[in-house]
Amino acid sequence: MNKPTNSVKLGAIPNLIFASRWLQLPLYIGLIVAQAVYTYHFWVELVHLVEAALGNPDALKAVFEASGQHADSAPTHLTETTIMLVVLGLIDVVMISNLLIMVIVGGYETFVSRMNLHEHPDQPEWLDHVNASVLKVKLGTAIIGISSIHLLKTFINAENYSEKALIAQTSIHIAFLLSAMAIAATDRILHPAHTPDEKSH
Repeated sequence: MNKPTNSVKLGAIPNLIFASRWLQLPLYIGLIVAQAVYTYHFWVELVHLVEAALGNPDALKAVFEASGQHADSAPTHLTETTIMLVVLGLIDVVMISNLLIMVIVGGYETFVSRMNLHEHPDQPEWLDHVNASVLKVKLGTAIIGISSIHLLKTFINAENYSEKALIAQTSIHIAFLLSAMAIAATDRILHPAHTPDEKSH
């Protein structure tokens, strides 16, 4: 027999406060729109790269400028460095898109309402045990990955950046890394891992 569920009737003020979580729904919808913009931007850059590889001069110029390179004359062909910078830019878009999905799905599940995806074959593995602490650690890790891509692009194209800019970007990346480590360490202190023996009791 199934145990009867206890329904608690909330007062007017608590019910209003609890219902206010739905005010976050337009924010997540806005992030979905941002995701669509990133998808469009990805395909625009990819089309430019393909057209540049086929010799289109306008696409070549657009790709060259998008990669942050500077030249006295218009580029005549794709270089390995330019291709690498464009591909890293595409990877950057994908990683930011992954970050958006993590915030949209994990944030909605954690702070707004359950989506009941337990029986869905495409349920993300990380969503099965997501909470505010886990979400913060995952977001911190994702931001480090995005920062790493930006730093790699800067180092590859270092001749177009000042020494001050290189030092600043490296310092910011280290700050992101230390922040993520601090969040992970705090989460481990607040939620220590249980050993198999402890779980059995």
